[in-house]
Amino acid sequence: MPALHQWDYLFAIGLLASALDAFMIGANDVANSFATSVSSKSLTLRQAVLAAAVMEFGGAVLVGARVTSTIKDGIVSGSVFQGNAGVQLLGFTVAIVSSSIWLSIATRMSWPVSTTYSLVSAVAGIGIATGGFDAPNWGWNNGKGLATIFAGFGIAPGISGGFAIVLYMFIKYAVLLRDNPTRWGLLTAPVIFFLVGAVLTMAIIYKGAPSLGLKSLDDASLAAAICGTAAVVALLSVLFWMPYVHAKVVKKDYTLRWYHFFLGPLLWKRQAPADAEEKDLAVPDYRLNPDSQEPAVTEKASETDSEKGDKFSDSPKPAAAPKESKLSEVEQHPIEGAWIEPKNLWIIVRYRALPFIKKILLHGSSVDVAALQANHKSVGDIHSRAKVYPNSTEHLYSFMQVMTACVASFAHGANDVSNAIGPFSVIYHTWSTGTVSGSSTKVHIWALAFGGGMLVLGLATYGYNIMAVLGNRITLHSPSRGFCMELAASITVILASQYGLPVSTTMCITGATVGVSLCNGDWRATNWRAIGWIFLGWVMTVPIVCTFSACLMAIILNAPNF
Repeated sequence: MPALHQWDYLFAIGLLASALDAFMIGANDVANSFATSVSSKSLTLRQAVLAAAVMEFGGAVLVGARVTSTIKDGIVSGSVFQGNAGVQLLGFTVAIVSSSIWLSIATRMSWPVSTTYSLVSAVAGIGIATGGFDAPNWGWNNGKGLATIFAGFGIAPGISGGFAIVLYMFIKYAVLLRDNPTRWGLLTAPVIFFLVGAVLTMAIIYKGAPSLGLKSLDDASLAAAICGTAAVVALLSVLFWMPYVHAKVVKKDYTLRWYHFFLGPLLWKRQAPADAEEKDLAVPDYRLNPDSQEPAVTEKASETDSEKGDKFSDSPKPAAAPKESKLSEVEQHPIEGAWIEPKNLWIIVRYRALPFIKKILLHGSSVDVAALQANHKSVGDIHSRAKVYPNSTEHLYSFMQVMTACVASFAHGANDVSNAIGPFSVIYHTWSTGTVSGSSTKVHIWALAFGGGMLVLGLATYGYNIMAVLGNRITLHSPSRGFCMELAASITVILASQYGLPVSTTMCITGATVGVSLCNGDWRATNWRAIGWIFLGWVMTVPIVCTFSACLMAIILNAPNF
């Protein structure tokens, strides 16, 4: 059948809404993968954006799903469209518009919501509008019905929190509370790297690479692949990571650079500078607010008698020399004459437009998220109830945390880009062929690249807004704590994908954060008001998006035909 050119405007709206949806997924959902790394100071926001750009885009394009379910997760039956391609085109356009509008509102209000639940709720809404209240599958439906959404509010954070508690309690008592925690951290690192390697390999197999067909391997082959990869990761940690970290945290070699990592065993014999112990500059300071955790030098104790005399003297002080004001580039290049003249057009582009565009694009990656969290009025008492461990020990888990976040981001890009591109692929197929899409629809590589690019752009420009309310706003973060949170969330997502349990990555990382916070031994070390605000966003997603989608679809379907 020919393309439905009479409804080109629906395709255009669907394209724009899919771009906005992918952008907001990047701002809202991708932030979950790196919020703990940025909050613990393992990564700066700009480093997190660069890592996400590579991992999210690579996951989406290289191993992203090449086929997507036409009716998202079996929420409604394809029969509700009654074989009408135009109604299906309209339905998925309405669904992606509804989802993108809600994600925009939620992100603006700093609600880390589930992007998957948003789209599922939108599809349920168009099912109600076209087939009645009984059209959506309200039951469990083998883990694909709407009942799984409500169950997921407790299942995802509960399981993830349990894993986080087990992981952090092991690290806490096996390493952090020992007399020589750095030594014990180095000794236990290969075991932890083996666990990390196994979990992240399963994340790629079960969650992040549906197009590779790895799930079809037999159990023995899968077990061999997982254990073999984990063993290689553990071996590499012994050969390269341990000597590098030993040189930094034990020898305190502040002359070490990142590329020395590849020297591996040769670093065992590397001599540190003579003043390494005195300067102690090799390891970053992971404390959120170092000034508040050290005795402050009072003004009285730091002043000399002569300074006091000058301070309270009645004699006038010499006036400070006025600073020469530096003209901005805009003032240095004024527009003279008509703006349309070539000289003035160049000035407008070079000194007005380009700096403005640069400011917009780079602002989101230059925000100091840790400072925003540390200066928030509600975190002071919460952080005071969590123990701060030595930087040298925390540094051991910084690399593991970043590695876990990157692989989780890769899996997210491969799997969750379909939340925006899946509906768009149905819209494109229906519009271009004029036929109803079947039970599955092909996803083109250019669509995956488009979605991956918008994901990265969303994180780079607006992801800081969600990061600011996660992490240290909930409880004190550090590399050891953040590592346990991210690994627990990854384990939960893997188990859920295997057993059909309804989970969301947003809910998993939130539950893991609360689980680690409870290990402080004080329930007041958790910001329960922030948790309540986040939970409210989860609950409100379903009725708001479903109602809006159903009303919009019904109004358009039943509008008078002039």
